[in-house]
Amino acid sequence: MTEVTIQSLGQHGDGIAEIAGERVFVPFALPGERVEISREGERGTLLRIIEPSAERAVPVSPYFGVCGGCSLQHMSPQMYANFKRSLVEIALQHAEVETVVKPLVDATGLGRRRATLHVRKAGAGYMRAKSHEVLDIDACPILVPVLSRLAPKIARALQPLAGDCDASFTLTDTGIDLSVKSERKLKPVALSEFARTHRLARLTFNGDPVFMAQAPAVRMGKAMVEIPPASFLQATQAAEETLARLVLEGIGKAKSVADLFSGVGPFALRMAEGARVFAADNDRQGIAALVKAVNHVQGLKPVEAKVRDLFRDPLAPVELAPFDAVVFDPPRAGAEAQARELARSKVKTVVAVSCEPKTFARDAAILIDGGYAIESVTPVDQFAWSTHVEVVGVFRR
Repeated sequence: MTEVTIQSLGQHGDGIAEIAGERVFVPFALPGERVEISREGERGTLLRIIEPSAERAVPVSPYFGVCGGCSLQHMSPQMYANFKRSLVEIALQHAEVETVVKPLVDATGLGRRRATLHVRKAGAGYMRAKSHEVLDIDACPILVPVLSRLAPKIARALQPLAGDCDASFTLTDTGIDLSVKSERKLKPVALSEFARTHRLARLTFNGDPVFMAQAPAVRMGKAMVEIPPASFLQATQAAEETLARLVLEGIGKAKSVADLFSGVGPFALRMAEGARVFAADNDRQGIAALVKAVNHVQGLKPVEAKVRDLFRDPLAPVELAPFDAVVFDPPRAGAEAQARELARSKVKTVVAVSCEPKTFARDAAILIDGGYAIESVTPVDQFAWSTHVEVVGVFRR
């Protein structure tokens, strides 16, 4: 056992102490705190807080410290917001992008509408910290109330049928959508009975839809979008709406917009209320859902949607020429190839949305080297008490 003073925070939110010139990372410890730890190499385990920080908060979850998620619940709201903002600032500094990052926008809303619970004989929940064992939970404070209450119960009831499995829940406007991955082979009749018993909107088993009482759908702008089983959806409704608002503010009065990595169209459908939109993504089912939504809503400008792998086949400058603005929202890997083509184009406005500050910063540097000026960078928080942060950047020629 060793007594140390925590000097700073690491990028994963761990406290950092120095012992004999070596840095030791201590989860759940805050700068300025005097703590007692046990040490194993560069990792420390917090045993006792001798002098707590004034920024220490009372965790909201009874599973904090045992559950492997939500590792920042011990931070005060202001420290937490500053820490998340700093993740974006540091990423931009490393990429040598100079700009002022706006304050963190809270988009956690009522909680996450998506969650994956691990189901084992021991129960259903998330993985324990630093373990492959499942922590059985009764409720989860980061989920929307309906999922917090029902998801653990449904997941536990699934174990006798599907055995050890993963249960992914999505709360849609038309009900609960459940996707199960299991090594068992089950007859659709048994799965359908389970789905009816638990009043699911849809049940997908190992990628195959086996039951649907009602198509899971989410409202996006004026449209209702039926969400395919494997398509992406923002974790919180508040985040989707916040990101869309920032995108709309970024494109301004543009009359022709390309929405790249569009998914099912959370941006495209809202932008189409005032602009012609071209949407592209390699998610074939997502694009089909977007087209179907467009065909069932009135009052939108024309929307063209295409299946296209923008990693391997980004839009070239000649294809980008018709657009006043381009929006891109790629996976964590970022949009390096597309950013390089944009840097060669004459598009006046680019709005970049990202779930990974490091790749956002890399792509921002590419755009700036191509002649764009960075107008604003806004961090958005939808994953409460985690180190994940969304970013929206606006670039102009």
